[in-house]
Amino acid sequence: MQYTVILEMESDGGYVANIPALPGCVSQGDTREEVTANILEAAEVYIEDCIQAGDPVPTEAGKEYIELETGA
Repeated sequence: MQYTVILEMESDGGYVANIPALPGCVSQGDTREEVTANILEAAEVYIEDCIQAGDPVPTEAGKEYIELETGA
C-alpha cells in the first residue's frame, strides 16, 4: 500500500511526520531517516491493529503520485 506522508521540520530541529489517511498516525525523529523509520513502524502497527480488530484498513484509492523537480 502507498500512503501520503507529511514531513514537517520543527523550528527547534527534528521532524514530525503524519499520515492523513491513518487518523492519529503521527511520529517524530531527530533526522529525516529516523522520522521515516518511525512513521513506517507506526503505520505498520496501525494497520495490524485494524486487521486484528476486524476494521477496514484505510486506503488512498484514486490518488496518483508524480515527482516534481524544481529549480529552487
